Amino acid sequence: MKVYESEKIRNVAILGHSGSGKSNLLEAFLYTVGKTNRISKPTDVAKITSSLGLNTIEYKDHKYNFIDTPGYFDFEGEVISATIAAASTIIVVDSTTSIQVGTDKALEISDDYNMPRFIFVNKIDSEKADYQKILDELKERYGKKIAPFHLPWGKAENFKGFINVVDYFARQYNGKECVTVDMPSDLKDEVENVRAMLMEAVAETDEELLDKYFNGEEFTVDEIHRGLRKGVISGDIIPVLCGSTAKNIGMHTLLDMIYDYLPSPYDKMVRDKKEFDGQIFKTFVDSFLGRVSYLKIGQGVLRPDMELNNINKRTKEKISKINIMTNEGLQEIQSANAGDIVVLTKLQTSHTGDTLAEKVDVSAYELPVFPKPQMLIALEPLNKGDEDKISQGLHRLLDEDPSFTWERNNETKQTVVGVQGDIHINSLKDKLKEKFGVDVKIQDLKVPYRETIRGKSDVQGKHKKQSGGHGQYGDVKIRFEPSDKPFEFTEELFGGSVPKSYVPAVEKGLIESMEKGVLAGYPVTNIKATLYDGSYHDVDSSEMAFKIAASIAYKKGMEEAKPVLLEPVMDLKIIVPEEYMGDVIGDMNKKRGKVLGMEAYKGDKQVIMAQAPQGEIFKYAIDLKAMTQGQGYFEMEFARYDEVPQQIAQKIIAERQK
Repeated sequence: MKVYESEKIRNVAILGHSGSGKSNLLEAFLYTVGKTNRISKPTDVAKITSSLGLNTIEYKDHKYNFIDTPGYFDFEGEVISATIAAASTIIVVDSTTSIQVGTDKALEISDDYNMPRFIFVNKIDSEKADYQKILDELKERYGKKIAPFHLPWGKAENFKGFINVVDYFARQYNGKECVTVDMPSDLKDEVENVRAMLMEAVAETDEELLDKYFNGEEFTVDEIHRGLRKGVISGDIIPVLCGSTAKNIGMHTLLDMIYDYLPSPYDKMVRDKKEFDGQIFKTFVDSFLGRVSYLKIGQGVLRPDMELNNINKRTKEKISKINIMTNEGLQEIQSANAGDIVVLTKLQTSHTGDTLAEKVDVSAYELPVFPKPQMLIALEPLNKGDEDKISQGLHRLLDEDPSFTWERNNETKQTVVGVQGDIHINSLKDKLKEKFGVDVKIQDLKVPYRETIRGKSDVQGKHKKQSGGHGQYGDVKIRFEPSDKPFEFTEELFGGSVPKSYVPAVEKGLIESMEKGVLAGYPVTNIKATLYDGSYHDVDSSEMAFKIAASIAYKKGMEEAKPVLLEPVMDLKIIVPEEYMGDVIGDMNKKRGKVLGMEAYKGDKQVIMAQAPQGEIFKYAIDLKAMTQGQGYFEMEFARYDEVPQQIAQKIIAERQK
């Protein structure tokens, strides 16, 4: 493939709800440009995709870099990665359904990252297709921004093709392909009405065009294209196009409109005469190629054998070959200009988000912000001894997917993984098996309970042992009471009842004892211990004897000071459509949660601020998805520890003592 200048390049992310036909769209593009001889049916590519894909095609002397993203928003991290490289998006919508959560989220992400977008309404040849319904739902959500560039020509068994409203011609499907024909007379009135709305949108993009519009003058073809392109790039116009990936209907027109209306890197003020820099937006390990990195060039020209600086890691990388990704695999190219997307192999220290540059003293590109985990679970090996394999595998997978977290919890002895949902964790589980040969099972997370006291106690701990020869003797009197601090230790000794040299041993004995409470063996927190008296023996006393005495006092003191069980409580920020508010609040009450407040969010969404015990919401991502038909999501973080209600505490203690 030849080297393309920046203005000839288009970087487009393909987004949408699962099953809308995103991967089919890319395959239809490949078919259109002669790179494949078949187009799959939607059911042929129904396997869940967990990572983004990259494919470069040439079309009419332009280079298109398409980034295909997963439809399940458990993999939203992959969509975030795609936004580093893409300058625009195509959002695929299934015409046989209503607007789905994936469509809403795709439009929201496009807004958040200021990316121009097309909406492609797919499966328009289906008997259940309802283009007008989709259009009405889009207008209800996004208002005047929605601009139908296409109208379907017939429907169900009478489907014939579509009308290009902008350029005023029809594309008729003859059973094999679409051909250009004259505008059907029975649709002219409808087309004129839609075209009038487009002309108003064109007028609002430019003062001169607005004057011309009000004076009743017709726009030239060039003025229409220029005005629409300006509106699309600014985000003021969201074109809606239609077609069928299965029958290759609308593909030529869509490919034409990509270079007509979507921005090139040149439009984003990329300067290709500066020193090179770029950002890695995806890293993964291939069994044959090793580490593979997708890189978006920000400025300058990338050539083979360049030595680059990793600005984030302060390391160097030697670039050997420069590749692009096609449907046939990697293809080597001689150089790449600003704005292009390339594939590099065998980088040593670079990962997703890192900036590579010729110079050392340049600013790194902003790192992507991945969504916080929605769900915490534990992974346990099926085969004993595979714990290290799990750790090594998760560490490697984190390079590919920075949207999950993991740690080894020494308290609960579990490998804790934070994910976006059940599909996400099952994907990680499969990858651990396929790539690292380790079978794992998913376990519920153990709640990190704590114990504390609500009362006060005054106790003696005495350790005395005589067995002939050198004995052991330690004697302490300690007051226990609640504290705002995790642990307070003070001493009020007088008269040398306990030598100062043994006081640290008493404190150490208490700290070690606090690892297990007297109720259920959970760590103890928020207590104050005051050592105020005791006694010692000149010969038999030792640090160990006073540690043991302190542990005896601790056990007595805790038992007499009204011990209670504590549970972690989480802050929740829940975002849901208004229609599901009642269900979500009712469910939160069932989970012993407390709603703290509500406020309006984007569109028809509301934010619910709440708190709930961690043990009740480990799988809240699944519950919320079910309650809101996938439209709700949330963030959570630790708030504090609260006392467990007595009835529930008794069950927890009984279970722990089994």
